[in-house]
Amino acid sequence: MNRTRQTTDKSKNRITALYERFSRDDELAGDSNSIVNQKKMLEDYAKSNGYTDLVHFTDDGYSGGNFDRPGWKEMLRQIEDGSIGTVIVKDMSRVGRDYLQVGFYTEVFFREKGVHFVAISNGVDSDINTSSEFAPFLNIMNEWYLRDCSRKIKAVLQAKGRDGKPITNNPPYGYIKDPEDKNHWLIDEEAAAVVRRIFRMAVEGIGPYQIARILTEEKVEKPSYYQAKRGYGCYKNRCDMSKPYEWAGVSVVRMLEKPEYMGDTVNFRTKKLSYKDKTAVRNDSDEIVVFTDTHEAIIDRKTWYMVQELRKTKRRINTEGETNPFVGKIFCADCGGKMHYRNEGKRAGRNWRGLPDGSVRTTPACYNCGNYNNSHDQSGKVCCSHNIQAKVIDQLVLETIQYACKSVRMDESICRKHPQCIRNPGTE
Repeated sequence: MNRTRQTTDKSKNRITALYERFSRDDELAGDSNSIVNQKKMLEDYAKSNGYTDLVHFTDDGYSGGNFDRPGWKEMLRQIEDGSIGTVIVKDMSRVGRDYLQVGFYTEVFFREKGVHFVAISNGVDSDINTSSEFAPFLNIMNEWYLRDCSRKIKAVLQAKGRDGKPITNNPPYGYIKDPEDKNHWLIDEEAAAVVRRIFRMAVEGIGPYQIARILTEEKVEKPSYYQAKRGYGCYKNRCDMSKPYEWAGVSVVRMLEKPEYMGDTVNFRTKKLSYKDKTAVRNDSDEIVVFTDTHEAIIDRKTWYMVQELRKTKRRINTEGETNPFVGKIFCADCGGKMHYRNEGKRAGRNWRGLPDGSVRTTPACYNCGNYNNSHDQSGKVCCSHNIQAKVIDQLVLETIQYACKSVRMDESICRKHPQCIRNPGTE
């Protein structure tokens, strides 16, 4: 908001508000709607009509369909305070392009607050009742203009997206726009190193929220802060710069799910149901379009798909802060379901009558059939309570490794020719 001189409103000893708004849509109309020209026009009108206590309220770069504008909101606040007696705009479209909201402010809100409203180019003056008769039709036409612009922009984005070009304004963390081609992404090596590390930790079995905690403790700049500090990204104007290292687990989850890190372009993930609706909703999978190898990959495909498979299995941390390495790798021989890992536990001992006898019973760590565990209805069990102790699995794996090492020492050439012998001990 730019304040000029303040003297006295000609009628009520209150401020005269000069409101200007300009958006990218208005560029089609040339310079007539520029902020500079609007200010000059409003000042000339105010001076020639005896208004001398002038204050500018300006919103540069805000759509007429959006009423969440800083200049507009500040003007409304001062109207609520009773500081403003007159509001002057170039035309009705400067107030906005939503005919319902424009009608509310000009016909209801301003009148209730005793505010004199003037739209110069449209000849609208709230003190002259006949001048406002055509205002509702002007508001509808202004909204039609916004609807038409939205339809044209949507058509351009659809054509661009179907052509394999990214339709997002901001590349994901780890990439930057190519200065010579805004539709091509280049790797930002500093951020890409963090992305590669996150995927390595995920392959090692570390969960997204553990990864976020590790990065926070090591004071690695979070993506929003990293990009905002460099002047790009969607958070450059709304990032909490006082918390540069507070990684969120959900941010890590989203990064691990992005095919863009394999070098792919994914378009039409979301859509807006209406040009008035600012909230995007997820598209159906058949509406999403994927183009492979459109830019240099940060993560190879094998690693990316490995992470997706690993994340399908929950990994619980034991009391020592470690995860079991065999979770998601052991399956039931009968039903094929994953075997769930159960940590070692302690429970009260019982005598032959089933009553507590004061002793403590230790239950060893083991694996149970997951399909059996997930069947809560006893009559609908899909499998049996297969059980194998964790130490038995550890011993079997150790013996297999020892056998493989022994086979290599005995005859390395045979192992090269018949690697299946190592994978399947006892075969020839």
